[in-house]
Amino acid sequence: MDDAELLRYSRQIMLPGVGVEGQQRLQEAHAVIMGLGGLGSPVAAYLAAAGVGRLTLVDPDHVEVTNLQRQILHTDADIGRDKVESAARRIAAMNPNCRVETRAERLDVAAMTTLFAEADVVLDGTDNFASRGAINRAAFASGTPLVSGAVIRFEGQLTTFDYRDPEAACYHCLYGEGGGDEDTCAANGVLASLPGVIGSLQATEALKLLIGLPTLSGRLLIVDATRMQFREIRLRRDPGCPVCAQRPA
Repeated sequence: MDDAELLRYSRQIMLPGVGVEGQQRLQEAHAVIMGLGGLGSPVAAYLAAAGVGRLTLVDPDHVEVTNLQRQILHTDADIGRDKVESAARRIAAMNPNCRVETRAERLDVAAMTTLFAEADVVLDGTDNFASRGAINRAAFASGTPLVSGAVIRFEGQLTTFDYRDPEAACYHCLYGEGGGDEDTCAANGVLASLPGVIGSLQATEALKLLIGLPTLSGRLLIVDATRMQFREIRLRRDPGCPVCAQRPA
């Protein structure tokens, strides 16, 4: 890092457990962000601001006016644009040292597995069980840690599935096949600020993981915004899980 970068990240470098070595790890890291909506917006913004060197943004959708209530990387001027294009423009203005790559397409499990194998962490900001299940299968197949967040109405959830750990549970262990298309923000609504809360926590998990600090692996954090309560439950691997039960030694 040069002097300008040391100054830029100085407030982070001074933290115990980070230092110059931790900041260097961030600079050399590659994070894949799946979905650039309510969760992906704060995730991308904070990873870029913190100095993660390479971000790959994946989202097949375009910006719509209904997104603007919570998807803070996008503005009225971006309506109709690819979300990844809109997000990449904002990130470039925020931190020109961050290398941004975009994929404005819907990837299948095989393509995601190939992409994730090149990354140090995957962050899931999608809003339906089918996408989350596919992302989980690809992250497990590639052995890439997955930071998973979800929001709906006034509730949010967050955990890290660290597939470097042979005993780690996976997303399917927790949710099985999940729910239907009705279990989305589009069908049920969501408080504008809540994706910002969970997305910021996802970014925090990813930064800690990349630096080498402890994460939520093995625990699920549940946020109830109506009561402003945070509670935690333990996650255990399902020995009969069709995704992760037959993992290699």
